[in-house]
Amino acid sequence: MTPIHHRPLRPLGLILALMTMASVPGPALAATPAAIAPAATTAPTPAEAKAIAEEAWLYAYAPLQGYQTFWNQTQNKAFPGYVGGFNRFRHYSRSATPADTDIVTPNNDTPYSWAWLDLRAEPIVLKLPAVKAPRYYVNQWFDLYTHNFAYTGVRATGRGAGTYLFGGPRWRGTVPKGITKVFRAETDFVGTLTRTQLNGPDDIPALQALQAQYQLIPLSRFEGTQPPRPAPAVTWPAWDAAKAEGIGFISYLNALLPFMPTVPSERALMARFARIGIGPGRPFDPNQLQPATRSAIEAGVAAAAANLRTKALAQSSSKGFFGTRDELGSDYLTYRAMGAMLGIYGNSSAEAFYASQQTGPDGKVLDGRRQWVLRFPAGQLPPVREFWSITMYNLPQRLLVANPINRYSIGDRTQGLKLGPDGSLEIYLQHDNPGPDKVSNWLPAPAGPFFFVGRLYGPGPSALSGQWQLPPLQERP
Repeated sequence: MTPIHHRPLRPLGLILALMTMASVPGPALAATPAAIAPAATTAPTPAEAKAIAEEAWLYAYAPLQGYQTFWNQTQNKAFPGYVGGFNRFRHYSRSATPADTDIVTPNNDTPYSWAWLDLRAEPIVLKLPAVKAPRYYVNQWFDLYTHNFAYTGVRATGRGAGTYLFGGPRWRGTVPKGITKVFRAETDFVGTLTRTQLNGPDDIPALQALQAQYQLIPLSRFEGTQPPRPAPAVTWPAWDAAKAEGIGFISYLNALLPFMPTVPSERALMARFARIGIGPGRPFDPNQLQPATRSAIEAGVAAAAANLRTKALAQSSSKGFFGTRDELGSDYLTYRAMGAMLGIYGNSSAEAFYASQQTGPDGKVLDGRRQWVLRFPAGQLPPVREFWSITMYNLPQRLLVANPINRYSIGDRTQGLKLGPDGSLEIYLQHDNPGPDKVSNWLPAPAGPFFFVGRLYGPGPSALSGQWQLPPLQERP
């Protein structure tokens, strides 16, 4: 799971407003024709407002968590993870550390390459090189909903070189020669979280040489034709967590909706949302709400947030939380929100399987001041085609944990990992050094709340079917 908010989910006083003055600016209206939706004609009753707010908050949670990364990486030049705009890669040639805060629950296995595509004016072409075995890489592509709509890389498209075209929802052009495959997105802006395997410090030059061959090319330049007129500039609202998780929620959603054309299956949903002020580019003024309506909406949002938090704490795997709209199933609003809370931009299960534990046998949140052991019986190591790891995160931040041995994850590529005489593997999760005979298998924890995530790259059938499961954490005597 690769995730984005930097604070735990809590009941939020999100006030969905109805009327005229925006507390957070929306996108430039010239960016999309007919950006402002008509206002709702009938005001909801308090009961209706509460119910709509619950559903609307759940709908928007993942897109807004994704927008935090989108804005910081494409607009916020002061942000350490600023990519530099659209249609270009920013590569990292090292594993993540506690200083990396672009997303929550970053992985420590494969350095990232980030890019965001603006598909409004024309498609973008991705050119990939041939990649020799056994190096693993994957280009995961997600839209503004956070759906994983496309994959390129070792599993999905093989090790050979390829040329792929990404078109937006309004593109109606002709596919040129030389394109291996076309991917169509539901939204005008899409992103990639590309992961490339790094095999130790000596492998960095080879990694960098490979990353430099990932190319993003506008279609007109690929064809050698005159480029189209640039898409209108957008005034993106600056990310402010306090606003986004409070009264500014509706402004952020309305700022995104012009670039997320309503799919047929969501027309009735959007009609309901319009009754509490939601619509592409619509401004609003929360001060115009009637007190009863405002209270009802706050209650609905608080209920939705509490429900999601309760469900998230009970999860032990990522199965069903990441994928296409169809793969998420009929309850896709809950599943994609769950994925965004636990670790946004996680891979679909066919690419990587995630398993986690957040509570101990006593039902309490895990605490690094206690001594925990994760024991894999002989023959029961994670079943993978590629590799596996266990990564430590603090709570509530959900970031990597600084520690004296600079170890943030442990797995089948960890040097010096020791098996027991019977072939079992014990991993020690605690704040204090467990001793010289166990330090090789120690995954340092914070002196307080934590959780961990097991990642299986190229998961085997037994993991995907549920036959294999992460063993329960046990407390050492």
